[in-house]
Amino acid sequence: MFIVQKPYSREQTQMPTQETTLDFLFSWYNLSEREWVAHMEKTLKINSINDMDQLAESVAKGLTKGSVIGLAGDLGSGKTTFAKALARHLGVFSTVNSPTFTLLKVYQGRLPFYHIDAYRLEQSHYDPALDDYIYGDGVCVIEWYPIIRSQLPEERLTLDIIITGPTSRILTIKGNGRYEKIVETLGD
Repeated sequence: MFIVQKPYSREQTQMPTQETTLDFLFSWYNLSEREWVAHMEKTLKINSINDMDQLAESVAKGLTKGSVIGLAGDLGSGKTTFAKALARHLGVFSTVNSPTFTLLKVYQGRLPFYHIDAYRLEQSHYDPALDDYIYGDGVCVIEWYPIIRSQLPEERLTLDIIITGPTSRILTIKGNGRYEKIVETLGD
């Protein structure tokens, strides 16, 4: 695993100027929520399942109760693979699999592990039954998080995964608030 792009400085909290590149502009402007959101962002290249596991281990070290992680990417991009590795590094010893047909699975580790798959929900669907888990005392991992983005807390960690080969991926990891420290440590 290695860094493809350097993170934006945490001190850059003012709105970008016209001279700013489009990439920088879109990293600061959250188009779905129509507000400026400062965050830490890194892009990583993952070459193997082992790299994905190492990334999950690094992320797990910074998670506490109430953590929310959103995962996005095409089918087969590695969302469930990341969720399984993260659960293992959080002390979940049960078999973790995708909750595509059940929407939610709950596991016990050093913290409760809530695994949500929003794929079958309608676009921009709000499901009040999920609030107990999203805002609960465990770690909540949401596959297909953009579908329920409006229901999620503004302070969250997101991983957007792009398939580049049979086992290689490009991950864009964004974190704001308490998640900025997690992003800062990745790839070091």
